Amino acid sequence: MKLIKEFKEFAVKGNMMDMAIGIIIGAAFNKVIDVLAKQVILPPLSLLSDGVNFENKKLVLRDGITDASGTITTTEVAIAYGKLFEVFLDFLIIGFTVFIVVKGMNRLRNKAQDTKDETVVTPKDIQLLSDLKELMEEQNKLLKSNGSK
Repeated sequence: MKLIKEFKEFAVKGNMMDMAIGIIIGAAFNKVIDVLAKQVILPPLSLLSDGVNFENKKLVLRDGITDASGTITTTEVAIAYGKLFEVFLDFLIIGFTVFIVVKGMNRLRNKAQDTKDETVVTPKDIQLLSDLKELMEEQNKLLKSNGSK
């Protein structure tokens, strides 16, 4: 029963929902990146490289052998570096996109945490901490001026 209680607390705190939302968005993001790489970026690269399809590029170490009836007797052994190139390109696109998103989120967060910026509503916890800091600075100035007399 303790395990069920802990799971309920975990789910109620929002951790489970945050994880589920992150996983769902991550899966959708993966599909977008996959299409962006395969359908948008790789075709122009293929055109620039005289129609070479990067996905099918490989270094054949041993050719596959078929007999007269068309049955494969020895399978081909090859290093598929074209697929590696495609996956590496996906990685770069994902990395750059995540960098841009995080940079934008940090900019918005920093703007929201700036208590002097009137264009954005400052979260209450940040505003309270800022007010406390100002009150403490004011109190320290008063104490210093009274102590020097």
